[in-house]
Amino acid sequence: MSDEPGRTVTASLEDGPLRGSAIEVDFVEGRPPKTVDVPMPEGGICRYCLAAWVQQGPKARYTFLYVV
Repeated sequence: MSDEPGRTVTASLEDGPLRGSAIEVDFVEGRPPKTVDVPMPEGGICRYCLAAWVQQGPKARYTFLYVV
């Protein structure tokens, strides 16, 4: 659940199996979450992490970590 109802950020997935995709995620403590788990169409889940700690605007860049 988001700390700020209605506040989301677009997570842009830069690499890995879901490269080029984007999802909406809830803010956590007023900022984009450090990691996001994203379901793959063929099954399984990819874990992504913030590409940089400082990000501004309505989008946050994420890089691939591993398949969960």
